[in-house]
Amino acid sequence: MAVYTDVSDDALVAFLGEYEIGELVAFRGIAEGVENSNFQLRTTGGDFILTLYEKRVDPADLPWFIGLMEHLAEAGITCPRPVPGADGEALRRLCGRHAAITTFLPGVWPRRVRPEHCGPVGGALAGLHLAGAGYAPRRRNALGPHGWAPLLARSLPGAEAVFPGLGADLEAALGRILAAWPSGLPEGHIHADLFPDNVFFLGNRLSGLIDFYFAATDILAYDLAVCLNAWCFETDFSLNVTKARAMCRAYEAVRPLSPAEKAALPVLCQGAAIRFALTRLYDWINTPPGALVTRKDPLEYVRRLRFHLAAENERAYGL
Repeated sequence: MAVYTDVSDDALVAFLGEYEIGELVAFRGIAEGVENSNFQLRTTGGDFILTLYEKRVDPADLPWFIGLMEHLAEAGITCPRPVPGADGEALRRLCGRHAAITTFLPGVWPRRVRPEHCGPVGGALAGLHLAGAGYAPRRRNALGPHGWAPLLARSLPGAEAVFPGLGADLEAALGRILAAWPSGLPEGHIHADLFPDNVFFLGNRLSGLIDFYFAATDILAYDLAVCLNAWCFETDFSLNVTKARAMCRAYEAVRPLSPAEKAALPVLCQGAAIRFALTRLYDWINTPPGALVTRKDPLEYVRRLRFHLAAENERAYGL
């Protein structure tokens, strides 16, 4: 269970006293998620999510994340809305951690991705990009291209034990990707982690986007590349072009891609694939036995990366 910090009943009741959302009715930890401690909270005022921000989240970034969610929710994006305390502040302290309460979104994330999921995700992503344009503060993407070489360097000593030749393959791929990385493409605020477990559906209707704690200011089309990697590959690591086409068409129905963005899509997908291959590799090597977090296989994204390295142009993605 990915809850790192226990919250006692007394501490929770005292914490809720700083809000005007009613009295405690029910409280339970949420097993999903790996970065923070999350709890489902029910009070006489409704349902909420309580998040305690753990050590991997830089406290200096929290006001930016809270502000972005407030802005997006105000703009009509179906994302958690931070709930302010009686003093008007949404970011607080609980059990030695920074903490916040947000609104609860109904729905479930799709365990099996179907093409009819991919269109709504593409449209919602484009809507997020447009809505984010009104949020002035910027946040550099710590896991953008400038961060990949240092991450690989820290992982190289253990890469060979994960798979023979993995370190050399990643070094060669990273050199190729960085040499071809585009400049001058439209930038804005991106989610950067819009995996299936961060999108809720009610039936086939998208009901919410969650977990904005990797959000940053970066190339907008890179965010689409992250989603193509996360949503459009099958279990044999082949790209499902039907899913990719549905996602891209729905995105473009809201925010059309420029010719330069389309031309850059293969290298943007390569970058997205190597970003998740590298973070998974680092965690695979450095997560100790018995940790609360389940390690994710980096080779899943190495196999996606191979597809993208062979893609000649945007037509490989159904465009």
